[in-house]
Amino acid sequence: MRSRLALAASFLALLGGVAAGCGGSGSAGLPPGAVAVVAGQAISRQELDATVDQALSRLRAQGQKPPGAGSDQYRSLQQSALQYLVQRTELALEAKRLGVTVSDKEVDDRLQKLKKQFFSGSDKRYRQALKAQGVSEQSVRSELRAQLLSEKLFDKVTADVAVSDADIESYYRSHLQDYSQPETREVRHILVKTRKQAEEIVAKLKAGADFAALAKRYSTDPGSRSVGGKLTVQKGQFVPEFEKVALALRTKAISQPVKTQYGWHVIQALGPVKPGTTTPLAKVRASIRQLLLQQRKSEAAAAWLDDLRRRYEKKITYAPGFAPPPPQATTTPTPPGQSR
Repeated sequence: MRSRLALAASFLALLGGVAAGCGGSGSAGLPPGAVAVVAGQAISRQELDATVDQALSRLRAQGQKPPGAGSDQYRSLQQSALQYLVQRTELALEAKRLGVTVSDKEVDDRLQKLKKQFFSGSDKRYRQALKAQGVSEQSVRSELRAQLLSEKLFDKVTADVAVSDADIESYYRSHLQDYSQPETREVRHILVKTRKQAEEIVAKLKAGADFAALAKRYSTDPGSRSVGGKLTVQKGQFVPEFEKVALALRTKAISQPVKTQYGWHVIQALGPVKPGTTTPLAKVRASIRQLLLQQRKSEAAAAWLDDLRRRYEKKITYAPGFAPPPPQATTTPTPPGQSR
């Protein structure tokens, strides 16, 4: 199961999905130097340019050629960066409204954790990476604060999500096939193109020929030929004609030629049929609970974010040339310069 951090990342992804289609009014009343205003909170051209520059630096550090200024790709990157900043602003405003805060110590702790994870705790290596990607310490801390804020918001808006024992039992019953293993049997076979050749192989086997040697010499099945024709038959996973004979043969018995869409088979059962099994509910109860909890938290977050979109869609104003394209032409915003 995914961690709380991974769930929070999904929360941000959901935000991108619903905010991508947000509208926005014209440019009347924008403060000087602002490219957008979200419910009274301005996003400056300087902030946008810095975000775009960092994205371009990331692309260069990854060995990719950044788009040229004025190109369609550059405008797309710039729009992605702006929508990312708009979404971060919306979350920050909602966090303030809901009383959700992130302390400097929490940012410090997360930064130290990341340094340890990616740079073996070396501050020097960390700063070298910042320089290589053209990212400032302030930008890193800002990103971490936004991430922590999103995690706390996710926890808050999904705090009441619960899964009952009845929910778990219902899920288990309706997905019983996921917790069941069908009957199986170890067999070996030789696949050839014609019935005549299959009959010749049966005759050789009855005369005492070695099955594995014949399989390596004659079988056209690339998956089993090199191991003497051995394979495990699992009920429901093979073509019916092959499976029916393979599961019905007496142990050690050799079949007559069996026709399937792949050709003609000669099959020998190496052992008895192993009966199917079903994992008891008690052994998977905890994992089902976590699965359902994750699904319902995601659904609750999606509903909350949809409401967020409706509440903010008339509160966003863009400067001329910075409004997002129509919803059908937008893509899900991601932190600019990062792969999806």
